[in-house]
Amino acid sequence: MSSNPLENFNIGKLNIFQNPLKMFLPKKMVGVDIGTSSVKVVELSRWGQGKTLENYGEIKSASLYKESFRNVEKGSYLLSNYFVSRAVRAILDEARIRTRAAMFSIPDFSTFCTSFELPPMSIKELGDAVYYNAPQYIPLPITETTLDWKIISGTPGDKKSTLKVFLVAIPNQIIQDYQKVAQLAGLELYAVEAESMALTRSLVGENRSCICLVDVGVQSTTINIIDKKNLKKSYSFDFAGSQLTYAISSSLGLGHTEAEEIKIREGLTSGKENISKTLYLLVDPLLFEIKKVLSDFYIQENKEVDMVYLTGGTSGLPGLKEYFSEVLKKRVEIPNCFSELLYPPILGRTLEKMAPSFSVATGVALGGLET
Repeated sequence: MSSNPLENFNIGKLNIFQNPLKMFLPKKMVGVDIGTSSVKVVELSRWGQGKTLENYGEIKSASLYKESFRNVEKGSYLLSNYFVSRAVRAILDEARIRTRAAMFSIPDFSTFCTSFELPPMSIKELGDAVYYNAPQYIPLPITETTLDWKIISGTPGDKKSTLKVFLVAIPNQIIQDYQKVAQLAGLELYAVEAESMALTRSLVGENRSCICLVDVGVQSTTINIIDKKNLKKSYSFDFAGSQLTYAISSSLGLGHTEAEEIKIREGLTSGKENISKTLYLLVDPLLFEIKKVLSDFYIQENKEVDMVYLTGGTSGLPGLKEYFSEVLKKRVEIPNCFSELLYPPILGRTLEKMAPSFSVATGVALGGLET
């Protein structure tokens, strides 16, 4: 970490090793998002101030193997390094991606994010203070994790200014897994980054509003609070898009594939009462958690969230956006991670439809270009 954390700091882009690539500003970068049921890859290039979408690709675990890309073992999610590297390599070959510099996202259920306050202190004292206090908030030994952090409020050196720090910790074993995957796939790992940070970059950008960003994934859901472009809070919950598919499958006695198709096509707007009622019953607990997060944020910061962003593969569920808006009494949007990128206009409609699933991969690729 830099001796001056305010000058050369990028929260989430952990310096896991001294890669020679970091001496230069790359013109091309590959972003890799390894999900539970699919791997997504985005290749971006930078020319001057503009950024171009060069390539993208996705592969489902079912097309390569009978199991998911992540396996639950003793309560933790572990990568099958060889299996996942084959999937990444397949996308690179199919999309003819030749760029080797890559950033990988780390799922939020594999990271620990928290914020805490420190008393007024100088910039020189700050680094030691963060590492001294971190063990109070991290459930793993500090020696087994890689830490990164950022000041989100306060001014170092001001004797009247309390400092608030946002901390990200990733288990070293997780980082080693990603290093192995990159090596087997023929990529040069530039850095790793927590999903929540990648989403903030690709979806919030320069928007300084106070935003609640909800990422509904296959395995879990993360609720993030971003204010003035800074990630302030991040919470992960067990709610998953796969639960909705399973509920439809059980309710109608259908196979997984057919139930998934019905979920995507009909969702909460289904004319079949047993489907819509079942889905509403599953979505309501998530809305309860979101309302609780918003309430806690208001109590702590005395500030209301301006709007809600939905992303992730389940965000496009018919009727979900409207139901969120109705219950939360907020403006709800499904932002497009490709909106600020250059690409052939003919791809516009296709990219808009698939954007929620590629928000993380796009965010980490952007991080590599901006470092």
